[in-house]
Parts: sequence; C-alpha cells; structure tokens
Amino acid sequence: MTFINTAQERGAGEPALRPPGTPVAGLLAATCLLGGLPQPVLADLAEGVVCTRHAAGETLFYEGDEARCCLLVAAGVVEVLRYDVAGEERMLHRFGPGSLVAEAAMFMPHGLYPMTARAPEEAQVWRIPRATLRGACERHPALALRFLEVLSQRLYQRVNEVDWLTSSNAPQRLAAYLVAQAERQGTGAIELPTSQRHLAAHLGIRAETLSRMLSEWQDKGWIRGGRRCWQLQDAAPLRALAAPATRDF
Repeated sequence: MTFINTAQERGAGEPALRPPGTPVAGLLAATCLLGGLPQPVLADLAEGVVCTRHAAGETLFYEGDEARCCLLVAAGVVEVLRYDVAGEERMLHRFGPGSLVAEAAMFMPHGLYPMTARAPEEAQVWRIPRATLRGACERHPALALRFLEVLSQRLYQRVNEVDWLTSSNAPQRLAAYLVAQAERQGTGAIELPTSQRHLAAHLGIRAETLSRMLSEWQDKGWIRGGRRCWQLQDAAPLRALAAPATRDF
C-alpha cells in the first residue's frame, strides 16, 4: 500500500497529509449518498482523511480486521468478498469511482469489518477514519439522517433480494440480473463485473447451470457473446422471466 497526496507521491509507509485544496470534499459531494449536503458538513467529514494507492490484487482490509476507516474510491475498482466454509470466495459487490465502501461497518457495535476488500486492478482510495465519520454525524444531524436513510434503503433491498432468491428459480434470477445490468450500464451491451463462477455463486445457481442457460439463450437468439461480455439481442423474453422481481417501491 502506498500513501500519496495530490502534490507528490510518497513512499510506502510514510505519513500522508491532506494538503490544502484536496479534491476529497468534491468527491464526497459527488457521491449518491452525500450529494446535496451543505459544504460545511462535507468539509467536516473530509478532515483527517488519507489517500492511499493500491496495486492490482492488493487486499485493502480483511474480514474480522478492526474497522478503522471506510473508503471513498477515487480511481479504479474495489471489490468486497467473503469466503465460505469450503474456502471458496464469493464476490459480493464491486465499487467504482465515487463509491463509499464499508461505511456501514463504521456503525457496527463489534467494530470489525464483516467482509474482505480487494483491488482487482490499480486503485486509489481516500480513507475516512471511523472517528471522523462518527464525529461528523454527531455534529451534523443532516449527515446522520442521510446515512440512516441510505442504510435503511439497503436493508429493504436486501430483504427483497432474499425474498426473490428463495421464491424464484434459476432462469428467473439470471434473467433479472442480466436485465438489471443492461439498465444499469445504459446499453444492450453487458460487461459482467465478475466471473461466471462468482456470478453463479451470487445468484445461488450452480456454475454448470448458469453456463447451460447462457448457451441455451444464445441459441434462441436472446443474447450473444461469451465469458464476461454479452449483448441483449431480444430482451422481451428475459424481461418476461424477470417480471416477478419488479416491485412498485
């Protein structure tokens, strides 16, 4: 791990200072979670942050480590994952630039990270200390309410996901995932954010079943591609399969 500032790069292990004019407050303002909050709130939250640069494959923190800070991704990608009892890793989510990582861990009473974070490619992150985040929430009720709103929404989404996973079949789950990715990425082209093996684990599907469904749907002309790059050719049957996952709120 290399500590840097915006003026010059520092060697690994050297102290990192937040120089005047750092862009971290601007990055905070641009996040979906914090956008629209008053500038003094964001400036308070930006106090004491440290910028670090990570090489591809580097682990930023491990599950069970003391949760000392959350991360604001400035460049690259950070993915969070867990390992099952057999030692197989399950990639839970990938965070791109402008995303906050592990902010919920800053409020957990046990004070530990519930997952591992890794940089699959070169990444640069701002580290926001736990004390800084909690202190800013205590001083600014608007910030605390924003976190409460966002974390409540995420909890609601997870409840819906669990309900969907337990009441749907494999084709429905895969179709819903592909449709959601196409909408999120804005085109009919889909770049899977993870390998097919990890995707199968995420959807609760055997890897062989996922591969077979992709092959069958390609034969039917619904999709086209391979590995992690796909194109929706006929979205209608996929949307029909995914329909039960759609909620009004």
